[in-house]
Amino acid sequence: MNSRERFLNALKCQSLDRPPIWVMRQAGRYLPEYRALKEKYTFLELVQTPELALEVTLQPLRRFRLDAAILFSDILVIPEAMGQSYHFRDTGGITMNFRLENRQQVEALDSTRIEEKLNYVSDALKLIHTELSGSKALLGFGGSPWTLATYMVEGGSSKNFEQIKSLFYSDRPTFDALMHKLTNSLIHYFKMQKAAGVDAIQIFDSWGGIIAGTDYEHASLKWIRRIIDAIGNEIPIILYAKGTSVHLSEQCATNPNAISVDWTISIKEASKRINGNIAIQGNMDPSILNTNPEIVRNQVLKILEAMHNRPGHIFNLGHGIHPTAKIENMEALVETVAGYKA
Repeated sequence: MNSRERFLNALKCQSLDRPPIWVMRQAGRYLPEYRALKEKYTFLELVQTPELALEVTLQPLRRFRLDAAILFSDILVIPEAMGQSYHFRDTGGITMNFRLENRQQVEALDSTRIEEKLNYVSDALKLIHTELSGSKALLGFGGSPWTLATYMVEGGSSKNFEQIKSLFYSDRPTFDALMHKLTNSLIHYFKMQKAAGVDAIQIFDSWGGIIAGTDYEHASLKWIRRIIDAIGNEIPIILYAKGTSVHLSEQCATNPNAISVDWTISIKEASKRINGNIAIQGNMDPSILNTNPEIVRNQVLKILEAMHNRPGHIFNLGHGIHPTAKIENMEALVETVAGYKA
């Protein structure tokens, strides 16, 4: 069984001798080869140049025994394709080139020709698919409509999310109009990724946890459900929503193939709440990779032992890998999982 088969079997909740492993946001400043590229190219150049996106996608696979590759890209390519560009602040974080402030701006967003506008993503995926030759699973991804909307309405990264919450509570028609456009754009985007060769799609609802729990359904989950309803029969879907462990039952009802959980809930407890026919991904705290190999091995083994009787476990971090992660700790993580026998 090769890595790709292992990963796809885990999504089907089949029993395996060890869980497959990949790491969310695999590329990053923790790899010297990535830092070398960043000295020559901007982040957007890396994302928008298929040959460079291929190189960055493959870098972690050359170092570590991972079972899947995830496309090097960014969730904000969707707003950009709709007419709202973005850039990175020198001090960190993201700034949109303008903020959505009224219904007219929402209506002016162009959600047509998504496949054409993002053909560089399709081209990159085709290159990666060819390079992997079926040896590793290839994952595509995108942000959830709610998470994308937070950046678009806040005008970039935010600490308190006042603008998006105000829009949701005080002008639901405009909010819904934006969400309809984002949802339809993502459906086309994910279908394009499937056509380009991805084996599964991960939806990142990274800011799902910032809305009041009673409103999570209407702010975020209903729109994710529409995406899964539209494409879930065509390609496996992994749902990741940070800070939403109280909503695991509702997330199960959207019928994803897998739910990825963060580190704020024990994976054993999560496994009790997630249906047996849905795989579980997670869930080590990324900060553990800043410590030392012995601590990493101990933390990895705790998760593996908690899940050893549960089919359909995909080992992962509970969020993206930090730029401060130590390579020797990443090596310890991967080797511990790869050497584990259930």
